[in-house]
Amino acid sequence: MKLWHFSSLAVLALAGCSSPPPPQNFPPLDYSYLPPLVLKVANLSVVNNYVPSAETVALLAQDPAPPTTTLLAMLNHRVVASGAPGTGTVTVQNASVQEIDGTLTGAMTVDVNVASPDGLSTGYAEATVSASRSAPDPDAAPGDMEAALYGLTKQLMDDMNVQLQYQMQHNLSGWLSWSGAAGAGPAGYPTGAAGGGAIQATPLTAPGGAATGAVPVPVPAPAVGAPGPGDNLVPPGYPGGQQLH
Repeated sequence: MKLWHFSSLAVLALAGCSSPPPPQNFPPLDYSYLPPLVLKVANLSVVNNYVPSAETVALLAQDPAPPTTTLLAMLNHRVVASGAPGTGTVTVQNASVQEIDGTLTGAMTVDVNVASPDGLSTGYAEATVSASRSAPDPDAAPGDMEAALYGLTKQLMDDMNVQLQYQMQHNLSGWLSWSGAAGAGPAGYPTGAAGGGAIQATPLTAPGGAATGAVPVPVPAPAVGAPGPGDNLVPPGYPGGQQLH
C-alpha cells in the first residue's frame, strides 16, 4: 500500500511538471520584397468577389493567414498604377480552402481587367493556382490544423505570385510598364532595371536571401504580333522556367 501511494505521488508530480508545447509562431505572409507589376492606368481597384460557403467558414477561421485577406494584401501591394490614362480592376474570384476525406485543398483565382479611357482598347489576364496536403488527424495536437492551413496558404501564395506575374506578362505586355522613365513605376521603387524597361521575372526570394525559386530561363522570342518583351522571361514553374520548390 505504501509503495502504491508513493508511485501515485510520483506520477502526479511528473504530470505537474510537464507543460504543454509552446504555441507555434505564424508570422504574417509578406511579399513586399517582390517587384511591383505596374499597369499603364490611372485608376486601379482591387476587389473581392469570393464568398466562402457555410461549410468552409469555420475551417478558414482556423487559418493564421486567412487566404482572402492575405491575397488582397499582396495584390494591393504588387499591382500598382503608373498614372497613364486608363482604368484597371484586379478581382479575387476564388480564395477557398476545404477539407475532403482527410485532404486539405485550396484554390485561388485572380482576374485582371484593363481598359483605355474610351473603352476601345482592353486587356484581360487570369491567374489560377491550386494545392493540397493531408489534413491532421482528428486527435492531433491543437495547433496542427493551424500549421497545416498556414502552410497551404503559403504554398498557394507563392504559386500565385509566380503565376500572376507570368499571366500578366503573357497577356498584358502592352499594358505593363517598368523602366527608368518618369512615372513608369511607383514612387520609391528602383528605376533603370535591366531588360530595356520590361518587367523581368524574378525568383521568389525571401528577405535575407533565402531563395524559394530558381533563376528564370529565357524562352524564344514571340512571333510577330504576339506580346512583346515582357514574355521573354518566364517565372519558375511554368513553360521555359524551372520548378518552384
